[in-house]
Amino acid sequence: MNEESDAILIARAKEEPEAFGVLYERYVGKIYNYIYYRTTNHHDAEDLTARTFQRALKHMPRYVDRGAPFSAWLYRIAHNVVANWHRDRSRRQFVPLDDVPLTGPSREDPVVLSEESSQEETLMQAVRRLPPERQQLIILKFVEQMSNAEIGRIMGRTEGAIKSLYHRTLVALREELDHIQDQTMGNKQ
Repeated sequence: MNEESDAILIARAKEEPEAFGVLYERYVGKIYNYIYYRTTNHHDAEDLTARTFQRALKHMPRYVDRGAPFSAWLYRIAHNVVANWHRDRSRRQFVPLDDVPLTGPSREDPVVLSEESSQEETLMQAVRRLPPERQQLIILKFVEQMSNAEIGRIMGRTEGAIKSLYHRTLVALREELDHIQDQTMGNKQ
């Protein structure tokens, strides 16, 4: 099967929006994962992924290849969509039904599940406290498993700048985890 390059598909998509569907299929999974880890909610991630691709399709005629991969353009759109979503969400307070714990039968040890869930929630809480740029870096590095060079193209920075930001982000994340742990221990005493 001869797979068309992004450049050919982009040129076709500017003339025939149906060709955008191939680009959509190629990148929807990665963009969804990125957005999911920024929102931690499947329904919101699905909605925001759809918005991301709607914006990309709308602006496709103005897309210009500047040497970065097409995916970098999509990640930037996704980043902006998520930033707007977080800003709008901070203006209104509500608890989504997905966040309400439901009990049900489980075959796994509840103690182990509770500990794993607690550790995962603590890590996600610490990541969410980081500035959006650092959250983006963590997601691209650990969820999307991208290289520093790929992350640099998406974030518009040099590979060296990404290495430096990555180091500072890990230090900040460790401090945030220590802070959360200290708060938790203080509450238990």
